Amino acid sequence: MKDKILAAYETMAASYHAKIDHKPHNAYYDRPNTLALLGNPEGLTILDAACGPGKYAEILIKQGAQVRGFDLSPKMVGYAQERNQNNATFYVQDFSKPLVKEKDSAYDVVLCALALHYLEDWQLTVQEFNRVLKKGGILVVSIEHPFFEYNYFQSEHYFRTEAVQCTWKGFDKPVEVHSYRRSLGSCIEPFTNNGFYVDQLVEPKPVKEFESLDPKHFKELNEFPAFLCIKAVKK
Repeated sequence: MKDKILAAYETMAASYHAKIDHKPHNAYYDRPNTLALLGNPEGLTILDAACGPGKYAEILIKQGAQVRGFDLSPKMVGYAQERNQNNATFYVQDFSKPLVKEKDSAYDVVLCALALHYLEDWQLTVQEFNRVLKKGGILVVSIEHPFFEYNYFQSEHYFRTEAVQCTWKGFDKPVEVHSYRRSLGSCIEPFTNNGFYVDQLVEPKPVKEFESLDPKHFKELNEFPAFLCIKAVKK
């Protein structure tokens, strides 16, 4: 599964990088709602986990944060470095394994946008996020909404964590993307069982800019969410 996920992102990395600034689901749905949970990032140290082509880092650096990031995809890491020049450090890391390059209590914030659903088991990853955060530090994540996925993949077993796949057609050529679908409880328990309390849970709506680019999905996302944004605080 991990090899398939990596292959998909390596395949679409160039197109993803080129389109990330204004692709509606990213730019006008995920990012504004996820960034709102961070508040003012000025002066904060932030770990951008699964950083992709570095767009989140670019925004946060411009707002005064110190950012370090990693991703499973070497091509994505290359684009993150290119986008942010010498303003941040990025490296290749599988976040299903220990974050050996990161020190204890090093960060004010860990950001993980649209990535946790690529892991079957979140326990170690969330434990590592807790370890690298300062006391009272915040973890902000966005994921695919479990209710949306249950319907989209026509699952018959809501409480079962299942491997799923779909074809993405928004990055120049069709790419088969594999991930894991799970229940809402299975999305929350890894945080509350590993030293966090959930401070905010947001079922986002798209911002106005989305409408002119994709009116069909703008209407749909205002009626039923596709993503879920969570802010958790280290106890």
